[in-house]
Amino acid sequence: MRVFYAAPDYALDRNTIVTNLWRANLYDSLVDLGHELVEFNIDYEPFNYCLDPQTTEQHDTVRKNRARFSERLLDQVRAAHRQSPIDLFFSYFYSAYVESDAIAEIRRLGIPTVNWYCNASYQFHLVKEIAPAYDFCLVPEKFRMQDYRDAGANPIYCQEASNPNVYRPYDVAETYNVTFVGQKYGNRPGCLGALHQAGVDARAWGPHWMDSEVPRWSRRLRDQLRSRLWGVKQPPSLPLEHCGPPLEDQQLIEMYSRSRISLGFSSVAEIPKDGSPAIKQVRLRDFEATMSGAFYLVEAYDELTEFFEPDQEIVFFGCEQELIEKAKYYLTHDEERNRIRAAGLRRARAEHTWQKRFVDVFDQIGLDHRSILGAA
Repeated sequence: MRVFYAAPDYALDRNTIVTNLWRANLYDSLVDLGHELVEFNIDYEPFNYCLDPQTTEQHDTVRKNRARFSERLLDQVRAAHRQSPIDLFFSYFYSAYVESDAIAEIRRLGIPTVNWYCNASYQFHLVKEIAPAYDFCLVPEKFRMQDYRDAGANPIYCQEASNPNVYRPYDVAETYNVTFVGQKYGNRPGCLGALHQAGVDARAWGPHWMDSEVPRWSRRLRDQLRSRLWGVKQPPSLPLEHCGPPLEDQQLIEMYSRSRISLGFSSVAEIPKDGSPAIKQVRLRDFEATMSGAFYLVEAYDELTEFFEPDQEIVFFGCEQELIEKAKYYLTHDEERNRIRAAGLRRARAEHTWQKRFVDVFDQIGLDHRSILGAA
């Protein structure tokens, strides 16, 4: 197929380090399948500063940005379609990027349109406006499927995955006991701090882990006062010397092989202050870690059992105490840990590649994509 591809190469948190893992997963996997990709030529970064068209302060900026973005998009799609017919328009777009009328115009050219978006668990509002304009929306959050339908969109459940040509085990020494690579927020600091307090050597890399803190003596005095006056007990924290900056893409992948245990968290966003349950979802990390050969200890989430068998291919924890107990257990049971590590890798390679996800989706939407692939 000839695919017009329009998606950023990187996650939005680009202020700290450049990452091209979205390109490695989406773009490269489509190329691996034999498709011809025509890529939208634009710098996405200026459009990422204002992503919520519903907010008053961003509305005018979004409106102007969308007009420029949409005009440039239609010019390039029309030119590519005139040169040789486009079989599919594939994007990772927010409502703040593009006008719905622009997507409708692409459909009027006879080009099927598909949008992939993976933050609807807590940011559905950022794509809600344009979702109905597409023929199909690929949705990895099963519990959001009805929200898409209610908005007038046509969702297809398509879980995240990993590209095995990018994510793989490396023959390096296991340098660390327990590691986590990702942003510091939600329940993550408390879990890493609890591990450290329990005597488990835990390390973290990513945005905000190295943010400056108050002096240790001042923090201790503050915590004592809070405990004495209001009965507030502060959670343990991970020492700054156990924290590091965001890792480059290759460093991230190799870290899964350098770690005896790699942590994952299913909770997204911040811990709700009203006591309601945290929002959870299957994450990209669930597949990149296992595809990289990690022993993966992840926060329990029922939907994840549809993709990996607990205690056989990955291991769940439900609370800080269980996290501590399982981390200590598997750090002292090498054979069992390595058996689970290998089983998770086999399952990821067999069932959870982006190449397989795309083939399954194209079959569902009725695209004739096998003329190049044969019986693949």
